[in-house]
Amino acid sequence: MLTLLRHALLLGVLAPLTLADVEFTSPAPGASLSGGSTIAVEWKDSGDPPSIKDLQSYSLFLCAGGNENPIQLAAITDQGAFTRGNKASGTIQAGLGASTPENAYFLKMISAATTGGTVINYSGRFSLESMTGTFPPQVLADLADVEGTEGPPTENTVVANNINNPGAAAGPQGPFNLPYTLQTGNTKFAPMQPLPPTKITAKGSTRLWPTSDFSIATTWLPIPSVVTTLTQSATHAVTSRTNTTQIAPAANPTDDMGKFLNRWKD
Repeated sequence: MLTLLRHALLLGVLAPLTLADVEFTSPAPGASLSGGSTIAVEWKDSGDPPSIKDLQSYSLFLCAGGNENPIQLAAITDQGAFTRGNKASGTIQAGLGASTPENAYFLKMISAATTGGTVINYSGRFSLESMTGTFPPQVLADLADVEGTEGPPTENTVVANNINNPGAAAGPQGPFNLPYTLQTGNTKFAPMQPLPPTKITAKGSTRLWPTSDFSIATTWLPIPSVVTTLTQSATHAVTSRTNTTQIAPAANPTDDMGKFLNRWKD
């Protein structure tokens, strides 16, 4: 009995760290949609922390592959705001992937919390018909091991941050913390911009990030594959107040300028 109680308490502690804030309602798991057309996406608050009202922005992507190493195919919405509602839509190009195997596709939503941190939610798996593209061999191999329509597990750094450091805003989290040169896919992520200090105390300058290797192009380069870069939303607040200090009036000049100004007195 005591062992069962301990297991129940452990599950109660871990549950908020594994459950998602966003629950996709459309497309439904196992659905079959038409590629090359518009996809309509809907979601609701799952009732688990953090609540949707505690989130401010999101990016929505179409993905494919296994649950361990999926690939990101296209951005459906890269500058979404939860204040605009619980729906989004976008056009799925037919050449992004293949129609087989079934349930190869799912959605990925990266949400930024108002207190810092991110939540990455995944939808159930669905199929896209009339697709004209192909999948890389590794994606096909990963899909062969997939059973059912469940997508990858949620990645929630918001709840973990609130437990480890309650009341404090999180620094760069999730994909925003991955160095730019190590990121792959059509969308890159940049960490939150730092605030300038109120005083200059440094005697020299140091780099925030290490330098990266480069080579001089001698021929035409390929077309860039990166579509956009998302910067983590700032969580700081700026306040200001009026300076009420009385300033002493300046004395009138008594030199030649004073004589010049005296000429214009009424």
